[in-house]
Amino acid sequence: MTPTLVREHLSHPSPVPPGVNPCARARDWSEIQERMLVPLYEAVYERLEVGPATRLLGLRCGSGLALLMASSRGAAVTGVDSCRELLALARERLSPDAARRTRARPGGGTGTGPGMGTETATGPTLVEDLPGGAAGARTPAYTLMTVFEPIGCLAGDSEGLGGLLAGAVPLAARGAAVVLAGWGPPERCATSSVLRVATKLADPLRSAGSWRPARRDDLEEVAQRAGLKPDGSGRVACPFGYADADSAVRGLLSTGLFDAAIAATDRKQVDKELAEALHPYRRADGTVWMPNVFRYMVARVP
Repeated sequence: MTPTLVREHLSHPSPVPPGVNPCARARDWSEIQERMLVPLYEAVYERLEVGPATRLLGLRCGSGLALLMASSRGAAVTGVDSCRELLALARERLSPDAARRTRARPGGGTGTGPGMGTETATGPTLVEDLPGGAAGARTPAYTLMTVFEPIGCLAGDSEGLGGLLAGAVPLAARGAAVVLAGWGPPERCATSSVLRVATKLADPLRSAGSWRPARRDDLEEVAQRAGLKPDGSGRVACPFGYADADSAVRGLLSTGLFDAAIAATDRKQVDKELAEALHPYRRADGTVWMPNVFRYMVARVP
């Protein structure tokens, strides 16, 4: 089934801090970090029996790995993300032939203005607005919405997600499942000790965007504010494993959790302290291994 990729205008990405190449960071996420959440994707899809009858809307879809896995099960998938670089990688992953044609076309444009898009026989549709634009007018109600980007580690991230859901939930069918994901308890996430570097280096006067430990009720609070009905939850082991310390640093920086620290100090300082924090998790062969537990919640559209 042909996937649809939508440029998200319901929330706004944080500015990339000085010294960070957005294209390189998106590539690091796609090639290094995104796969760490595969056990989470698999657990959710298995629990909800994702298949040919599923119409999936992936909010903050990143570079599209979760969409690809759902599509391989036969689901019709739509991806939404506010990051141009990640969306471009998702388009390549889901429809590589169309992506090559887009890059080869003079001007490289895919849209015809706000709320509009162009379609190809095999490639994704790119539109500007959701809901209420071309996608909202043409797309039947979704039976599943996912937000696999884990919340609960950045000050203010749950509030931002509430605004995104407010615009997207009206596109869902009654009784549709909405899946939210978050970090597990800090004591069960080895990466939490590494993420504390972000708090140590960030400007204490600018709390927005700085790392904080996940709270037990983060997901429930978001669902409640969005008017969704809780329908169960689960925990999934998602260890972070890297080929070496350099890959670990690049992968972790691609999450954006260290942006406030980079803005308050500089990239070199963050790289140095992050490498030091990873030292306890380095193995004799040079690989890095950090056990983590992530939590997901299933809620229903009333």
